[in-house]
Amino acid sequence: MTAPKTRQLIILGTSAFSQVAYEYFTHDSEFEVVGFSVDRAYLNANELLGMPVVPFEELQSHFLPHEHWFYSAVTYTGMNRVRTRLYQEAKDKGFKPASYVSTRAFVWKNVALGEHCFVMEQNVLQPFVEVGNNVVLWSGNHIGHHSKINDHCFISSHVVVSGFCEIGASCFLGVNATIANNVALGKDCWIGPGCLISKNTNAGEIYSIDPSGASKVSTYRYFKVQE
Repeated sequence: MTAPKTRQLIILGTSAFSQVAYEYFTHDSEFEVVGFSVDRAYLNANELLGMPVVPFEELQSHFLPHEHWFYSAVTYTGMNRVRTRLYQEAKDKGFKPASYVSTRAFVWKNVALGEHCFVMEQNVLQPFVEVGNNVVLWSGNHIGHHSKINDHCFISSHVVVSGFCEIGASCFLGVNATIANNVALGKDCWIGPGCLISKNTNAGEIYSIDPSGASKVSTYRYFKVQE
């Protein structure tokens, strides 16, 4: 059953993430989405999902700040800088930052969760975890005990952050990345899909592994089937 709607929400952005955020807020939170907003330069439609889309520069002209919450539904574009800018500027306009935590996430009772966070289903946040402001935890991650995720990070799906780790501000962790116990990532690191990080990193480092390549033998030949 959907929670009673007690707060009105504006979603910043019109991307796929914005549409996903609309679904989660609408069907699994106390927020009622009443509109979308983007920078005027990116305004190419006046409506999305039956809701108005208004220029971000004119947000106060369409919605009263003291009556509305916002969520900046932007991914890790520009090492999270775009989401962070909209989050900070919307606060400066007087709007209140909203968070979403899935009812299907496991968040231990003493987890410290900052504002303007998005925690999707099947995330596990163990005891004594700290999560900063403006953090996205996509679906299915494990955040180990006594670990800290600093502000403005984006953690994609099925990432394992082990115990006693610290993830620096504005980091991106790709699908299936693993951070070993007692490891600290510097700020602004980009950890690619499938990477294993077992030592501390410096700020601004990129880690990646070579993508899988196609075999020289086709499936048709290997399994002896017809095309």
